[in-house]
Amino acid sequence: MGEVVREQMEFDILIVGGGPAGLSAAIRLKQLLPSLEICLIEKASEIGAHIVSGVVIEPTALNELIPDWQQKNAPLDTSVQHEAFFYLPNEDKSINIPIIKSIMPQMDNEGNYVGSLGDFCRWLAAEAEAMDIQIFPGFAGSDLIIENNRVMGVVTGDMGLEKDGSQGGNYVPGMELRAKYTLFAEGCRGSLSKKLMGFFNLRQGVDPQTYGIGIKELWEIPQEKFSAGYIQHSFGWPLDNRTYGGSWLYHFGSNLVSCGFVLGLDYENTWLSPFDEMQRVKKHPIIRKYLEGGRRIGYSARALSEGGYQSIPKLTFPGGLLIGDAAGFLNVPKIKGTHTAMKSGMIAAESIVEALNTQQAEPMIYQFRIRKSWVYDELYQVRNIRPAFAKFGAKFATLYTGFDSLVRGKVPWTFRHRLADNDKLKAASLCVKPDYPKPDDKLTFSRESSVFLANIDHRDDQPVHLKLKNPSIWKTVNWDIFKAPETRYCPAGVYEVVDAHHENQEPKLQINAQNCIHCKTCDIKDPTQNIDWETPEGGSGPNYSGGM
Repeated sequence: MGEVVREQMEFDILIVGGGPAGLSAAIRLKQLLPSLEICLIEKASEIGAHIVSGVVIEPTALNELIPDWQQKNAPLDTSVQHEAFFYLPNEDKSINIPIIKSIMPQMDNEGNYVGSLGDFCRWLAAEAEAMDIQIFPGFAGSDLIIENNRVMGVVTGDMGLEKDGSQGGNYVPGMELRAKYTLFAEGCRGSLSKKLMGFFNLRQGVDPQTYGIGIKELWEIPQEKFSAGYIQHSFGWPLDNRTYGGSWLYHFGSNLVSCGFVLGLDYENTWLSPFDEMQRVKKHPIIRKYLEGGRRIGYSARALSEGGYQSIPKLTFPGGLLIGDAAGFLNVPKIKGTHTAMKSGMIAAESIVEALNTQQAEPMIYQFRIRKSWVYDELYQVRNIRPAFAKFGAKFATLYTGFDSLVRGKVPWTFRHRLADNDKLKAASLCVKPDYPKPDDKLTFSRESSVFLANIDHRDDQPVHLKLKNPSIWKTVNWDIFKAPETRYCPAGVYEVVDAHHENQEPKLQINAQNCIHCKTCDIKDPTQNIDWETPEGGSGPNYSGGM
C-alpha cells in the first residue's frame, strides 16, 4: 500500500469533541471574535450520541454563556424540587442523611435542573451552527499532527478499512484538519489527549488520575410513582467499606427516571463487576419501589475522571490546550462536571483570543486564568473528599467529609492519589467472589440485553479498535493472577474467555469489539495497561437517543 494522500482543510480553531466543553468553547470564541473559522469534530454519528450523564446541571456557566437560555428553549425543563440522601447499611435498610446546606453545600441542588445531557448538547450544537460554526459529526480524530514540536491539528480516521487494515472497496482516507490552535475536549480518557499527555509530558509533577465508571439506565415509570424534580443519592450497600461508589435516581421529563450507579475504578477486588453491582443496588427497597412496574428504555456507561485538583495535568502545549473532562474538571462531591466543563471551554476561548492577538505558540494564559477562576476554587475546596475514601474507607471518610465541608476545605493538608487505578487490583486468590444472582428481566438484566438498548453500530469488518500491546501478557498476568478482570469490569461484554474449561487447551481472550460502548474502562483498569483503546471508524459505537 502506497503513501496515503490526504485532503487538507485549514481553520483558525479546531475543536476535538462535541460535549459541553467543546461546544461552549466554540460558542464563546464566536461571541468574542465572529470572524474566526471554527471547526468542531465529533466521533459519534451525531452530537449527543455518545454523551452519558445523570444529569443534574448547575446553570452557573450556562448563565454566563447564554443568559437567555430559557427564552431559547434549552431542554432544561425540570428544576430540582426535592432531594434525599441515604446511607444503605445492608440490602433492606436505609438511613436518611439530612442535607444541611451550611455543612454540605456541595450536595445542595436548589436552583439546578434535571435533564438529558445528550439533548442539552444537541441544543448547544444548534446554537453553535446558527453562529456559522462548522460541526462535523462522524469524524473521529485518529492521530495528532505535530510539526516542529507544535500541534498543528489532527488526522481524522480512515473509512472503509478491512479488518486486516487493508483498503476495502469503499475506502476513503481521513483528512488532515489543520488549525492555528487545537482544543481537545474528548472527555474522560480521550485517545488523543492520552497521546498529548505522553508526548508533552503533561502529567509530570501531578498525581495519577483516578477514575470511576458510571452505568446508567433510563426508565419510564408509572405516573403514580413519578415526582418531577425529585433526586435521590445513596452510598453503602452493596459495596464494602473499601470501595467507593453510590447510586442515583433523577425524575425528569414525562415519567422518566435516570437510574445510575458510579463505582470508583480504584477498587481492589478482582472479582467485582460494576455492572452486576448496579443490578444489585436496584433491588434495594428505596430504589425498587420507584422502578417496579416501569419499563427500562435505555442503557449506557462511561468512565469519568475523579482525581480532581491533585490530578489536573499541565493544560497547555504548543498549538493547543485541554478542556473539560479531558483535563479532569469533574467535581466529584457535587457529582457534577457540566458546569465546570463549560466554564473551562469559555476560559479557553478567552485565552485563545488573547494568544491569537499576541501570536503565542502556546496559550499559557489559559493555565493562569483557570487558576484564577471559580472552577479552580471549587475543585480546591473539595480536594480532600474523594481521596479520603481511598485513605480511610467509606464510614470514616463520611465523617471526615462533614468536617472538611464545614471548614470549606481550609485545612493545611492535601491528601494524595498515590497509585493509578490499575495498580490497585489484588490477585484473585486474595479476593472473595461476590454473589451475583441471575437477572429477573424485570428489574435486573443481563449485559446482552442491556447492550442492545445502547443501539450500537460498529461495522463488523472494520479493524478491531481494542488491542493488546503484548498478547502474551494476557495469559500470564490477567488470567493466571487476576482471572480475567476485563470480563467483569467491562459493562458491555466485550471481553470473553474461551477454552477456559477445556482439557489440554489454554484459555484465550476473545475481544468482541462490536459490543463496545466506548466507556474506556478497559484502557484504564487493565492491570498492566496492556489494552489500548484506539478510535474506531467515525460514527461507530453507541447511539444514545433523547433522554440519555
